[in-house]
Amino acid sequence: MRALRPLPAARQQGIALIAVLWLTILLTVIASGFAYSMHGEAVAARNALSLAQARAAADGAVERTAFELTRPRNLPDVWQADGSGRTWSDGEIKVTTWALDEASRIDLNTASDPLLKGLLQNVGGLDSFAADGVLAAILDWRDADDLKRPNGAEEPDYRAAGKTYKPANASFDSVGELARVLGVTPALVARIADSLTVYSRQPGINPATATRDVLLAIPNATPEAVDAYIALRTDALANKLQAPPFAPAQGFATGAAPVWRIRAEATTPDGVTFVRDAVLRPSVDPRRPVIALLWQEGARTPPQPANADGGVRMATDNDHGQPLR
Repeated sequence: MRALRPLPAARQQGIALIAVLWLTILLTVIASGFAYSMHGEAVAARNALSLAQARAAADGAVERTAFELTRPRNLPDVWQADGSGRTWSDGEIKVTTWALDEASRIDLNTASDPLLKGLLQNVGGLDSFAADGVLAAILDWRDADDLKRPNGAEEPDYRAAGKTYKPANASFDSVGELARVLGVTPALVARIADSLTVYSRQPGINPATATRDVLLAIPNATPEAVDAYIALRTDALANKLQAPPFAPAQGFATGAAPVWRIRAEATTPDGVTFVRDAVLRPSVDPRRPVIALLWQEGARTPPQPANADGGVRMATDNDHGQPLR
């Protein structure tokens, strides 16, 4: 048998070079993957830290706003729950807050029937007959008995509609619960939810802070009258004057409720933003001066100014009372 001859030295060197090149490529790929992974973890850690800082700043801003709203009304530069914005810096974090009294919305549990029906018709888009049916179903849901109103809905109606639940026969715990009422569609909820609350406990609304949709819910309030009133109200608030009365609201108006809806938005220098939405009620207990009725993370969509949707005034002020540029 013929003996194997060793490969020439040049060929051995070529194979070794190829092996080294492949090993180098493999090590480079491994190192690149490790570096990319470490970079991703570093970015995630930095974002998590920025988010925690923004959340803490937003929460602190809500607490500061609540404190400012509890100060005596006769003090200079006292903050008002009228939708005006306040902006300041917490270290390097930019913070903006808005506060509005909760009577700017229609209370789903305590509002008068004409006010709720007006919302269903003029904002929800229902005709009079359909609005009567939905209103009756809402009242049947929140009352304590099983007696069905004309065009309303009680447990047998829910069973007939294939629902696996029945009316609560109790007050609504949240506006979202409205979606469970028979006859209430997702489209209807989307149109009226921002005009509703379960926290004001008022039979009427505060026209001085109500949005255009809420004002349109008032019986006999025409769009022309609402728009004219909003223009007058905006001018008055811009000049730090009391909002004028709204004639169609007579019989449906209440003063400001002792409940505030506060929104705080905090943005870190690297662009991370956290929004806190809260509904707070002051308390006489010195150990717990403010009670949180709602405390949740909010969407990053800012409240709209009065000239955009007829809502509350949003001309923001900084700590020195100067308009933001």
